Amino acid sequence: MNETFVGIDVSKDSLEVALRPSNTVQSFTNDDEGIAQLIESLRPQQPALIVLEATGKYERPVARALAVEGLLFNIINPRQGRAFARATGVLAKTDRIDALLLARFAEVLQPEARSLKDEQTEALSDLVIRRRQIVEMITSEKNRLALATKRVRRDIQVHIRWMEKRLEDINDDIDELIRQSPLWREKDKRLQSVTGVGPVLASTILASLPELGTLNRKQIAALVGVAPFNRESGRYKGKQKIQGGRASVRNVLYMGTVAGIRANPVLRTFYERLVAKGKPKKLAITACMRKLLVILNTMLKNGTCWQNQPA
Repeated sequence: MNETFVGIDVSKDSLEVALRPSNTVQSFTNDDEGIAQLIESLRPQQPALIVLEATGKYERPVARALAVEGLLFNIINPRQGRAFARATGVLAKTDRIDALLLARFAEVLQPEARSLKDEQTEALSDLVIRRRQIVEMITSEKNRLALATKRVRRDIQVHIRWMEKRLEDINDDIDELIRQSPLWREKDKRLQSVTGVGPVLASTILASLPELGTLNRKQIAALVGVAPFNRESGRYKGKQKIQGGRASVRNVLYMGTVAGIRANPVLRTFYERLVAKGKPKKLAITACMRKLLVILNTMLKNGTCWQNQPA
């Protein structure tokens, strides 16, 4: 079995590539020519695992090349990389150091290799992210509107109307992309059959949570970040907390759950039972988020709609 592990520090213009256990480091340009040279250098190595950090899409071209070559890789959250650096006592930060740390991360932790999103899923993911950005900009402009002078208020109102039109166009693009895929159409239909799940939550799940329906209830809850973790040490017994996971999915799931508590009898009854037992409302909502996520996971796994679910 090959015991070579690779870390790639990705920037806009360059790729710093480190190998463990040899600790050798090479630099390549982050373009077609440099990526081809990188693949050529890794081919004879056939590394056990390659780890990269997510860097705002700059890692996509090299990740695609690794996938085409059949090399195993995992794209980790930058927070994981920095946490690992602090845990190993490395405070300095350069491209070379980061690449060596990622290679060591791959060697020590050996995270599971992940598959790359196909181009259609990437396109949907980009549109969902852009929709979220526009919604955030509209919210910011509406907050400014309350304190703006008359002249500035008129300009803000024009900008808000323009962004709301762009939001409509983005939503139309997302709907069209989902309609083009028979698989997505079917999943979207099942997801939106649940009261509380609308187009925004459904498309966010399709773009950012492709694992839904393939994992068990504990795994999917941990992946999204709605699984409670114990906080105990010696005599200290702290409250359970949720942490980590995919914040972009969790934020939209929260909104869908709040809507579901109002209109979905299953979620409303579950929420009211928890509150009646003395659970804080925030904790009860989190529990409902987890319940809704597990319901959706089960539906996609079994190929059923909400109407077929037991009340």
